[in-house]
Amino acid sequence: MTDLSPLHARAAALLDRCRAAGAVIATAESCTGGLIAGLLTEIAGSSDVVDRGFVTYSNAAKTDMLGVPADLIAAEGAVSEPVARAMAEGALARSAATLAVAVTGIAGPGGGSADKPVGLVHFALAAKGRPTRHRACRFGDRGRDGVRAATIAVALEMLEEATG
Repeated sequence: MTDLSPLHARAAALLDRCRAAGAVIATAESCTGGLIAGLLTEIAGSSDVVDRGFVTYSNAAKTDMLGVPADLIAAEGAVSEPVARAMAEGALARSAATLAVAVTGIAGPGGGSADKPVGLVHFALAAKGRPTRHRACRFGDRGRDGVRAATIAVALEMLEEATG
């Protein structure tokens, strides 16, 4: 199981920043399987900042829950910039959130390829009234828990930047 205790203080500080800014968060998670929302909701009082989390591990879930076009997934692959952007925008549109962070990647140990190796993660952050931002990280094959923990840290960073 991924140890998220090192990120707990950052998550608590993020929630405080969101409260001060009047921001509300939604997550759209694939490779993290809900761990970002789980980390945020471990903190007492998070319900005033966290609206919901979408765990969209399968391609069908990305389409059904977030409205990511199936033909986009077929053309680009689930682990891609366009799909990450569509996930974040879908989460924002299907929630009461003002910020939505999305992650889609290959945590490993298998599933990678030369073009999309284990450790590749695409991130997107959608915010009401602002352009959707994207980031891609190649964390390398540091083990499933390592990739997932690094992914959560970057997602928190993107949310921190959006509320700073």
